Amino acid sequence: MSTIVDYELYRKKMNALNCCVIIPTYNNEQTISELITDVLKFTNDIIIVNDGATDKTSEILKRYPTLQIISYSPNRGKGIALRKGIKATQEKGFRYAITIDSDGQHFADDISIFIDTIELEPDSLLIGARNLNQENMPKKNTFGNKFSNFWFALFTGKNLPDTQSGYRLYPIQKMKGLRYFTSKYEFEIEVSVKAAWREIPVLAVPINVFYAEGEKRISHFRPFKDFTRISLLNTYLFFPALLWYKPIRIIKNFKIKDIKALLKKYFLNTNESVIRKSAGVAFGVFMGIIPIWGFQFLSALVIAHFLKLNKAIVGLAAQISVPPMIPFLLFGSLRTGQWLLGRDLSETISTDQLNLETTKQLLHEYLFSGKVVQHLYEYLLGSIVFASAMAILFGTIAYIVLKIAGNKVLVSTE
Repeated sequence: MSTIVDYELYRKKMNALNCCVIIPTYNNEQTISELITDVLKFTNDIIIVNDGATDKTSEILKRYPTLQIISYSPNRGKGIALRKGIKATQEKGFRYAITIDSDGQHFADDISIFIDTIELEPDSLLIGARNLNQENMPKKNTFGNKFSNFWFALFTGKNLPDTQSGYRLYPIQKMKGLRYFTSKYEFEIEVSVKAAWREIPVLAVPINVFYAEGEKRISHFRPFKDFTRISLLNTYLFFPALLWYKPIRIIKNFKIKDIKALLKKYFLNTNESVIRKSAGVAFGVFMGIIPIWGFQFLSALVIAHFLKLNKAIVGLAAQISVPPMIPFLLFGSLRTGQWLLGRDLSETISTDQLNLETTKQLLHEYLFSGKVVQHLYEYLLGSIVFASAMAILFGTIAYIVLKIAGNKVLVSTE
């Protein structure tokens, strides 16, 4: 590397930013010592996570008694190592933590790039973007990275050139409270997605990378098993993204003037009768509540086309299933089903306790109580009846507003 780094300057910067370095390692006896020596030029605040190494790694780490070393056995995976490292740095009160792989592919001098960037973009998650077209880059890395980039963009609406890079800077205090599902390489994708969902900026910074030739390359990545794990992770993230994160983004980006414009355009400036407009509202509400989560909106539009209803009105009404309403819709459907079947309602959570946390607990108890078939039947039956009742209610309200108050009510909101 030709760039000359002023180590003393960056030691001061890292100290001012309250930034440390996490080095996860597993059987990297050939490269770990050199990496630690290079990182020590930037900071003494280093946490090394020995993920059950079976080579000489443990002996090598004894040379660094002043550093915090977390060791355990057997090997549990990179995700667990990173989670332990992040937890340790959070407990120590650090604001940022840089993670760097110990297999020899990363250059410690690139720490300067992360520090310069985080000064300009505080409290961001920075991911080191590798040149995936460079010499000796494994083809499986290129394919896997493009695969992960696609899903990351789908889940978050953000495009990144390298979502699998292990060279990162985490705003660890901003990440407190995040819960993780994964334990291997896929953890780095999961944490990126969940950070983006928490509205932590996720940015790419260019880094250098070295890949040794052939058998000299050290890698614990197992293509089939790890791609399978990543695919399972994508399945796990798909439904929260579809049912929670994306609707939240739509709501936050939606302005009052946009709502007024839509109401004026589709409720006032059409030649449709009040009955057809009200029918569109009723049908949209019905489709937004019935238990086809993730497909309500699309199904509503397709059926509205064949019924010749105003698709815009139907689509707007179907948004009743936006995240803040989901607990109430689930609660109403379940209670309706229990009431229809004459079930005991005394153990059901009351409306004054209703929130996202208690709803999750209630659903978890039902799903794992051994009576899942019974409770599922209650919910499915109740959701159809509850959706029908809400459709009649909202359709009637829409009819009254449009018929009696007419344009004056809507125009007065401008």
